[in-house]
Amino acid sequence: MPIRTKICGITTPEALDAAVAGEASHVGFNFFPKSPRFVTPDAAAALVRRLPAHVTPVALVVNEEYARIDAIRAQSGIGIIQLHGDESPEFAASLNGDVWKALPIKTRADLSAAARYAGAVSHILYDAKAPKGADLPGGNGMRFDWSLLEGFVHPLPWILAGGLDAANVPEAIRQTGASFVDVSSGVEDAPGVKSVDKIAAFLKAAREI
Repeated sequence: MPIRTKICGITTPEALDAAVAGEASHVGFNFFPKSPRFVTPDAAAALVRRLPAHVTPVALVVNEEYARIDAIRAQSGIGIIQLHGDESPEFAASLNGDVWKALPIKTRADLSAAARYAGAVSHILYDAKAPKGADLPGGNGMRFDWSLLEGFVHPLPWILAGGLDAANVPEAIRQTGASFVDVSSGVEDAPGVKSVDKIAAFLKAAREI
């Protein structure tokens, strides 16, 4: 089965086109105002209109109110919402449409939170836990110990994120058995500045596993 791939934090047509050319299955747009990858719903909508039908857009939000999420969906034309904050299973279940939940991982015990979201979301995204006091919950270029996933029974379809890049994604896939990987900072030249060459290299590395 081909590895599914998501390039997250897209802000420019060039990055979007590189993701499409490299056969990414998904692209992510970041609606967290503190992020260097932040885009407005209108800017995201213009980029989404460039996407072919086989590439799926995802909207990343952090501790947003229901009404704001609804507005982002309506204005951007993006159906999938990725919750990347402290959102509860109850809040996730209250949202319409397809919802994913990111979980911060540092220890094996952190994985247990995934079961709480069964029935509330369609996918769990395992990301490295941000350092205490960090401004961003993800996109920090940090990875967690992939061995924590060994033998873990996943309650939901899952996505591997956190510190991935073209050099380590083959090992990450082989070690964890991930069939879906997500990258943001690992394909950047600077925070929020995507590299078309790094996007191409990452997607090639993941595709050739």
